[in-house]
Amino acid sequence: MNPNECSGRTLAFLGDAVWSLLVRSALIEDGEGKGKTLQKKSISYVSAKAQSAFYDKLHEENFFTEAEEDIYHRGRNSDAGAVPKNTDAQTYRMSTGFEAVLGALYLEGKQERIQEIWDKVRTLK
Repeated sequence: MNPNECSGRTLAFLGDAVWSLLVRSALIEDGEGKGKTLQKKSISYVSAKAQSAFYDKLHEENFFTEAEEDIYHRGRNSDAGAVPKNTDAQTYRMSTGFEAVLGALYLEGKQERIQEIWDKVRTLK
């Protein structure tokens, strides 16, 4: 499937699953605990606040390619629907943009680039 044929929201839907699986796998591989501990640690990577902050830091470092930035904007500017109560609209939209990048990379088969993003995010925490 071509990411250009998907809405920003659809890319974010997929990117959310890609990121969640990556985070959970890495935490388990790292022996980060069990049950509640794993859930709590995963939230520090998958919450809208966390993803928004990751995007901000990576963007400041010019980490993303021009094409990735374009996808980010597609996701951020898409109709996000209802915003969760625990975050503000801007943060939620930024996290949606971040997830859209991950979804597009997944559809393009760019697992190495997804891993680069994860590796970079791990250095930020």
